[in-house]
Amino acid sequence: MSPILNHEPVIRLGVYLGLLGVLMLAEAVWPRRSQSLGRWRRWPANLGMAALNALVVRLLAPGAVIGAALWAEATGFGLFNLLPLPGWLAVAGSVLLLDLTIYAQHVAFHRIAPLWRLHRMHHADTEIDVTTGARFHPFEILLSVAIKAAAVILLGAPAVAVLLFEVLLNATSMFNHANLALPAGLDRWLRRLLVTPDMHRVHHSWHRDETDSNYGFNLPWWDRLFGTYRPQPRDGHPGMTIGLADFRSPGDQRLDRMLLQPLRPSPAADGRAGDSAAPVV
Repeated sequence: MSPILNHEPVIRLGVYLGLLGVLMLAEAVWPRRSQSLGRWRRWPANLGMAALNALVVRLLAPGAVIGAALWAEATGFGLFNLLPLPGWLAVAGSVLLLDLTIYAQHVAFHRIAPLWRLHRMHHADTEIDVTTGARFHPFEILLSVAIKAAAVILLGAPAVAVLLFEVLLNATSMFNHANLALPAGLDRWLRRLLVTPDMHRVHHSWHRDETDSNYGFNLPWWDRLFGTYRPQPRDGHPGMTIGLADFRSPGDQRLDRMLLQPLRPSPAADGRAGDSAAPVV
């Protein structure tokens, strides 16, 4: 095992905490939107959910995705273990295809009704900032771990590539959820290579056709390729409504309500306004 893999938890936690602090500070200095529900009403539950998810994964699936890569390497299973490619190309190809997997997973969590009931807790945040990037239901996190592990095995992705992808995914999820005002020119240039906060914020609009767009976390190319890209929200970034038509009370942002939300009914078109997107099945 590579020495860097021995320190996988420390690397991931260090990058997460360091970037979280930097983005929190940047949001305070250069906010994109004013927030009607203050940080201290939302952050405890959002960060509490992140801590709970980390604990659940460590208890139920410790090292599952890295372990899948090591198993595939040991057995010679998977695409990149069968192709005579240089190591750097296997790493780059694995990161690219794992990102496509996460894009497809995200689409599925919007289109398949039981999965949407898990995922909608992420969208029920009535504001969006760096902590929203960690607000996922524990059952969704465990499903995502299983999907990533299966993809890693099928790809035969090198363990180093898996660690790199996991670090990038956590980092970009925090960055593209950040309430951060980037200069317009920088945003236009950067979104050619990376999902920016303005690009991803459209995905958190309460208009259903906008919620069902801009699914990418790392790379913006999949949305353009598969026709799910939407450049701007119809109501503008300062004036757009974030979240869902339901679950809008401050009490809905409590940790216990968030954990139980998949069991709660959502009468307003499954929580999303508008009807121009494909129906959830």
